[in-house]
Amino acid sequence: MATLEPGLVISNEQLAADLFELELIAPQTALLCQPGQFLQIRIDVNHDPLLRRPISVYDVNQERGTISLLYKVVGRGTNLLTAVKAQEYLDIMGPLGKGFSLPDTAGRVVLVGGGVGIAPLLYLARRLQEMKCEVTVLYGAGSSKDLAAAQRFENLGVELLTATMDGSQGCKGLVTDLLRQQIKPEAIDRVYTCGPEIMMAAVADFAVHRKIWGECSLEENMACAVGACLGCARKLKSTDPGYVKVCKDGPVFSLHDIELYNGGLA
Repeated sequence: MATLEPGLVISNEQLAADLFELELIAPQTALLCQPGQFLQIRIDVNHDPLLRRPISVYDVNQERGTISLLYKVVGRGTNLLTAVKAQEYLDIMGPLGKGFSLPDTAGRVVLVGGGVGIAPLLYLARRLQEMKCEVTVLYGAGSSKDLAAAQRFENLGVELLTATMDGSQGCKGLVTDLLRQQIKPEAIDRVYTCGPEIMMAAVADFAVHRKIWGECSLEENMACAVGACLGCARKLKSTDPGYVKVCKDGPVFSLHDIELYNGGLA
């Protein structure tokens, strides 16, 4: 159940050229947050821009009542968000959407994140580790300076493997190369992924053909975030007669139930 709550900003730090980490106190919302859900943030009290901005829940500390958000500057709204300072308030609505499905028992889990798509996987990793799961995180980005979440995963103590396109950290190439080269399919029970859709399509291909359970978190333009405006509607498969609303029916969907854009590759 979503709430409306003023969030007291603790910090809003720049981690890379266009990546920021914001932490705020919102105890009512924090108690409700599940991995994979998101918040709708009102950037300006004067309603300019008019629409709230959806941002994935990055991490949660329910004891402190805090929520962390990792966001990328992609337009006017997120650019304005960078100017928010500690001790200011943000009007937040959430948590929203259907999050990741947690296993009933401990198992071996792989998380695959690309770019800022790594954001919803941190809180997921924390919850999985609390369940005594063996967690391996594959984290890809353009260069080492874009691996802004790496330290947070290392602090959790999970296994972290990185890939960068320029080879400045970890393996040189795509994070999906790590998946194919470093992960033995018979050694994992579940795979979760979030990032560019072409990346997730490769993860889905890996999981589906090997009959590995998996979920992905989609990104779509969300205006209302409650399923009313239909701005985020899409078909899961081209043969489906109807559409899902990513904000309400997702953003998390089964890798076995969706056709992801693979860049035109066969």
